[in-house]
Amino acid sequence: MNPILPSPNANNIPRSADNAAAAAGAASAKQRASTPAQTELPADAIILLPVRNMVLFPGMVLPLALGRDWAVAAAQEAARTQRPVGVLLQKDPQTDEPGDEDLYRVGTVASILRFVTARDGKHHLVLQGEQRFRVVEFLKDLPFPAARIERVQDLNISSTEIEAQFHTLKQRALEAIQLLPDAAAEMIPTVHAIESPSQLADFVAGYLDIKPAEKQEYLETFDLLKRLQKLQWLLAHRVEVLRLSRDIGQQTKDTMEKRQREFMLREQLKTIQKELGDDEGGVAELDDLAKAIAEAGMPEDVEKQAKKELNRLRGMQNGGGGEASMVRTYLDTLVELPWSKLGGHGVDVAKAREILDDDHFGLAKIKRRILEFLAVQKLNPEGRSPILCFVGPPGVGKTSLGQSIARATGRAFQRVSLGGVHDEAEIRGHRRTYMGSLPGNIIQALRKAGTRDPVMMLDEIDKLGAGGFHGDPSSAMLEVLDPEQNGTFRDNYLGLPFDLSKVMFIATANQLDTIPGPLRDRMEIIQLSGYTAAEKLQIAKRYLIERQRKANGLKPEQVALSDAALTEIVEHYTRESGVRSLEREIGTVFRSAAMKIAEGTAEQVTVDREQLQEILGQAHFENEVAQRTSVPGVATGLAWTPVGGDILFIEASRVPGSGHLQLTGQLGDVMKESAQAAWTLVKSRHAELGLDMERLSKSDIHVHVPAGATPKDGPSAGVAMFTALASLLMDRNVRADVAMTGEISLRGLVLPVGGIKEKVIAAHRAGIKTVMLPARNKRDLEDIPQDVREDLEFVWLESVDQAVAAAIEAAAA
Repeated sequence: MNPILPSPNANNIPRSADNAAAAAGAASAKQRASTPAQTELPADAIILLPVRNMVLFPGMVLPLALGRDWAVAAAQEAARTQRPVGVLLQKDPQTDEPGDEDLYRVGTVASILRFVTARDGKHHLVLQGEQRFRVVEFLKDLPFPAARIERVQDLNISSTEIEAQFHTLKQRALEAIQLLPDAAAEMIPTVHAIESPSQLADFVAGYLDIKPAEKQEYLETFDLLKRLQKLQWLLAHRVEVLRLSRDIGQQTKDTMEKRQREFMLREQLKTIQKELGDDEGGVAELDDLAKAIAEAGMPEDVEKQAKKELNRLRGMQNGGGGEASMVRTYLDTLVELPWSKLGGHGVDVAKAREILDDDHFGLAKIKRRILEFLAVQKLNPEGRSPILCFVGPPGVGKTSLGQSIARATGRAFQRVSLGGVHDEAEIRGHRRTYMGSLPGNIIQALRKAGTRDPVMMLDEIDKLGAGGFHGDPSSAMLEVLDPEQNGTFRDNYLGLPFDLSKVMFIATANQLDTIPGPLRDRMEIIQLSGYTAAEKLQIAKRYLIERQRKANGLKPEQVALSDAALTEIVEHYTRESGVRSLEREIGTVFRSAAMKIAEGTAEQVTVDREQLQEILGQAHFENEVAQRTSVPGVATGLAWTPVGGDILFIEASRVPGSGHLQLTGQLGDVMKESAQAAWTLVKSRHAELGLDMERLSKSDIHVHVPAGATPKDGPSAGVAMFTALASLLMDRNVRADVAMTGEISLRGLVLPVGGIKEKVIAAHRAGIKTVMLPARNKRDLEDIPQDVREDLEFVWLESVDQAVAAAIEAAAA
């Protein structure tokens, strides 16, 4: 119930109402036989009237309905004895029988202006606030709430600042009233008539639409200056909100009026054009669209739907507004899609081989697989296009291979980036339910290609976002990449089937682990490993140097890079599986040469190994294997990463203790278990290794894998951990030119692992001469490049005893 706002003559309400209230109280006294005729209260006591969800301020008039028996008794007693009442706010409005702790301690003394009992027996009060009070003590054993109180006077009631705050608050209150849509007419004169800062503050706090608890806070602020300051801030905020609401309402009204006016004008224009026969331009445009639909080569059901939408557009011409625009855009999309147009010119396997050899060095196995697919397509043109997935580290040529395939087959090439895509609509398209809807990336790529048999590169498919609020894009890709389903792929925007069976899809990924199993099952996986140093040299000579020379505006006769300098860059300034960093370093060298030529300090620049330090700085990488493994307890392991193979060092150290094994280096659970197995295996073979078991039991072993900020996991470091522990405890060094990989069992067997090609290439790149591999990985030897196999010695392990014999140096004589 909202409080009644006080008028300037609120204090002049006829007091005859008090007499009526007293008579009503006397009449109701007969109904309370258990209540004494008169209850004696202390001089500083007052009858309390707890209320819910409302706060009475001094000077305000508040109508109140009484529903609780004790509240009726309190009001009747106050009316009968012509006493004021104390209005207190309940803390919890749900409490029917509030105790002392359920009431706030500060309230308002109020006089009863009217006490009325309606015909239905309900009691109503009209109260007028007089003064704040603070409860000193609640009185007990009374038929109604009562308390001893202390009346509170406003503090700090007169000063220049209060006068300034008073005038500012009055202006803001008048502004707020004028902004209210349904403000009472008498509110403005009421505010003008208020001359007391305290009365104005209580008036504003009373009519503000804030929570009762916040109003209670203002009621309990006895310092007038602080009360005015709080209200200034709150009222200023409300004025801004009201002003903004008014502006928004006016804008909405103007927009609706504008749309209605536009509709009326369009209807009138349509009628005038019909009368004058001037609407031939729109008709001609729609006729051209009808002709384009007929010539688009659409399937029968698609053409039927297009003609239906065209008829709708004819009915909306000059009067459909936004909807007509949506229909026109939809029809334009249907017309521009290559429903029947093919772009491939047939497959010439010999020419395709030539193009692949021109564009890419090495990758013989990959090229053979691609040519096999092309040969099958030549023999069976009506067959489904293959769906390939190139998996390998960054910079090994996955995307450029797709471009070469498109060039070899004479097809258009389109690239669709899937990295970070998390919305299913980006694959399937948006439904035509709102302005700005578009087809998905697949249909848009076909629209750009202009044929329905392009080579479509689905780049970074392993980084496709996971399912969530917007659907699962990887699940949407299942239909795209399934040869049994993509012949009738349905885009949400089109709402019609489109045949994707002629599209050659080529996906790229850095790793397979993050690709969902059902999606991975639909693709032919082709692994691309990293390049060897010799391959990088050839790639740089054939492609990178020429590309960077052109990029930096240099002519062949102006700059030359020696083979020694190029080898130095490959070995000491880059360490990667691909060639992107290598190309960047070559670009840096050529920019340095371009600056000298542009300044006129040189006409021709030849860069040799000696100039590299000046241009590129100190070598970024060096062979640290020898110095890292020059002490017992350090072994060189081999690891696989999403960006290619790498070497890692296993370091072990012994301190006095109780046989405890500590593992550090941010190791995963599987790698920790490998370390535990290696430690157990060393202890079980202490006799063969010549170790003192009693000494082992009095030593703590700490195994650490450097590069602690990089997470590491997997079982393939088992052999390296066993070798490092054996080296430590035997006090003999591990050979510096040996690296190893393999999982171990508690019986001492060496088990096969994956990523052999990448690991061996990494070992070769790091200057390793001997690589120890599980004997059961011999089948992977043919995947390793021939030049790497010729440079390395391979030791095939069946047990850890062979690893100790091959890796650990002989004891000093």
